Amino acid sequence: MIRTQVYLPKDLYRNIDLIAKREKKAKAQVIRDTLEEGLKKKRTSKNAGHVLLEIAAMAKKYKWKGPKDLSTNHDKYLYEEA
Repeated sequence: MIRTQVYLPKDLYRNIDLIAKREKKAKAQVIRDTLEEGLKKKRTSKNAGHVLLEIAAMAKKYKWKGPKDLSTNHDKYLYEEA
């Protein structure tokens, strides 16, 4: 393990202390566990790029059709009124 130092607001420190006492764990272990959970959520959350790729995959799967010049005229389709 790598040793590190972090400054915490008092209320966050108190919450860690309460959880550590309730679960009979060291404060360091509570912090490690909580960080690991938070990082897993961040890693699995989707960004806009992933969402767009999923939409493109659905379009291909269901053979959705769109304008053939969409890649070059996307601004026209997005911003001009029909």
